[in-house]
Amino acid sequence: MNDFLLGSVFLIVTIGLFFASKQIYRLLPNPFTLPIFLTSSLLIILLFIVDIPYQSYMLGGQWIDLFLGPIVVALALPLYRQLDLIKRYARTIFIGIFAGSTVGVVTGLIGAKILGFDQSLIKSVAAKSVTTPVSLSITETAGGNLSFAAVFVMIAGISGAMFGPWIVRICRIEHPVARGLGIGTASHAIGTAKALELGQLEGAVSALSMTISAVIVSFLVPFFLMIF
Repeated sequence: MNDFLLGSVFLIVTIGLFFASKQIYRLLPNPFTLPIFLTSSLLIILLFIVDIPYQSYMLGGQWIDLFLGPIVVALALPLYRQLDLIKRYARTIFIGIFAGSTVGVVTGLIGAKILGFDQSLIKSVAAKSVTTPVSLSITETAGGNLSFAAVFVMIAGISGAMFGPWIVRICRIEHPVARGLGIGTASHAIGTAKALELGQLEGAVSALSMTISAVIVSFLVPFFLMIF
């Protein structure tokens, strides 16, 4: 089977699993049936059972991956639509993003220390809460493992999308700016996609938080790695 045909099969399977997951989520809405979590889990199980290497899957998966950049750029639209409100809460937003970014880095490093991770893994988990390209760049500079860094970023993003709305509801966080801040700072693009389901303002603030936190974390990681 040539590469084009094999890639087409994996692309169709991925899209099919995603739409099937959306139907399951409509029937049984809960964090564990969230389409991105369910689709990812089913793909991992399928690839493991059929013994298909990741490189072979990415012959088709890379076509989906190509859209990641344009999708992130498209998040600027809700940001523009809510620009006046964001200006009104500019100070609060910046303080919240800085605090959230600091907590994200510190808790990741403390957790890695408690679990006995070696130095390479500690460096890999530090930038877990920022979007993948930035996280990998920070991890490479710090001397961490890029493969593990990508896994930690996925865990942060998917878990944020799964449990973020539930946590803000349990904590009775009702202001849309606060909700968007928390989800975007902790769970980057995947969390932002979920925040958009809560409301346009939540999505706009989450997109802004994701962007600014990436810049802040790039400065925080080297500083805290010297301490840890």
